[in-house]
Amino acid sequence: MIEETATLGGCYTSTWSSSPSNSTSVTCASEQTSAKSPRRTSIACASNTRRRYFVAKIKCTCNVKTQCWPRQMLLSLSMDPPYHGLMKRLQGFKFELRPNGAQRQQMRCFAGSCRFVYNTGLALQKTRFEAGEKKLSYAGLCKLLTQWRSDAETSWLKDAPTHPLQQALRDLERAYTNFFAQRAAFPRFKKRGQHDSFRYPDPKQIRLDQGNSRLFLPKLGWLRYRNSRTVLGTVKCLTVSLTCGKWFVSIQTEREVERPLPRGGAVGIDLGVMRFATLSDGTFYAPLNSFRRHATALRKAQQALSRKQTFSANWRKAKARIQRIHARIGDARRDYLHKTSTAISQNHARVCIEDLQVRNMSKSAAGSIETPGRQVRAKAGLNKSILDQGWFEFRRQLAYKLAWNGGELILVPPKNTSRRCPECDCVSAQNRQTQERFACIACGFEETPTWSARSTCSGRDTPVAPVK
Repeated sequence: MIEETATLGGCYTSTWSSSPSNSTSVTCASEQTSAKSPRRTSIACASNTRRRYFVAKIKCTCNVKTQCWPRQMLLSLSMDPPYHGLMKRLQGFKFELRPNGAQRQQMRCFAGSCRFVYNTGLALQKTRFEAGEKKLSYAGLCKLLTQWRSDAETSWLKDAPTHPLQQALRDLERAYTNFFAQRAAFPRFKKRGQHDSFRYPDPKQIRLDQGNSRLFLPKLGWLRYRNSRTVLGTVKCLTVSLTCGKWFVSIQTEREVERPLPRGGAVGIDLGVMRFATLSDGTFYAPLNSFRRHATALRKAQQALSRKQTFSANWRKAKARIQRIHARIGDARRDYLHKTSTAISQNHARVCIEDLQVRNMSKSAAGSIETPGRQVRAKAGLNKSILDQGWFEFRRQLAYKLAWNGGELILVPPKNTSRRCPECDCVSAQNRQTQERFACIACGFEETPTWSARSTCSGRDTPVAPVK
């Protein structure tokens, strides 16, 4: 007998059994069983029939009896009291640090030590691979870290805390895992000045004094920070990072909150370049185009950098100026995305959005020497506009904010969403001959570009995938 537990939409929990005489079920956060439930609905359907589960904000139990193929399946649903309960929320709080001169020097040394451990471990793994040896695990690398701290040549690693060095090896192990799972490219060596950071994973070593706007870190002592908001929950870990010459601290916390009830109805979103987001109810958000706004200042700063002698004092000043412009561009884009995603998630219970592959959409059209591309310059401008919008970051923010507010995000396959008529489901390339107007050749339906978001929201005859 094979048993498998399945959860549907976060509200259904059932146990599947291959035996025709045995079946069990459990109820989500409830002690009631399906046998004691007074309300029960039985649905008989064939085994190969497509089943749809409509997720309501109530607790329910699925009791499934699967008989030998190809006989029928009995699906019983028992309803519990109205939806309520607690949920765990992981949230990060980021603040700017105000260290003194000695603390700044120490943090740069700690970040450099973590970078050295990461690069040394990566070089060792590549050497073992070329020699035909097995890759070392995280535990094996930690044993070597102890030897590195004891060697005379690398004894300066003792000046840095042990846990951040171990976390650098943990990051290396995760990079290899993502590579083997085909989620990322092969790990690369880290470079000084790019993503300098170190992490404290043990909350027992961290002390947070919000009343005096300070926190205590091992081998750094008490540090001041800009206390712009209250940290809620229990501290789990802490990350210190360097961005554009400023040190920041990210505090991850965990707390239990009441599971909220969603507000509003369903809405579809069409992402674009001329309009950042067009909702199916007619609302649209204009694009910010943060990179385009700072393009002139960035070009002049880069031209000034090209005239400086490499690694001179003026060269470093010009490089710092470019970094500040890039930081301003990123901050403005993130601020706009946070405001837009918050407004949408707080007013809608279900949001449908296209599952756009931004990396494929923004590929270069240059081609190769044998097969050169066409309209390369125009495609390069389109790619720059697509990447300036931040579509993937917008989708990521929508996913967790909707989960916090009790809603859900549905990903719709983008195939033919720009050609499907929302009235008669006619799919044709002639339906939308221009970017500004849609006219169906079958029923004559005409609409502004909001039709695309409306078609995305309906998703007729199209499988959808909820984002967990």
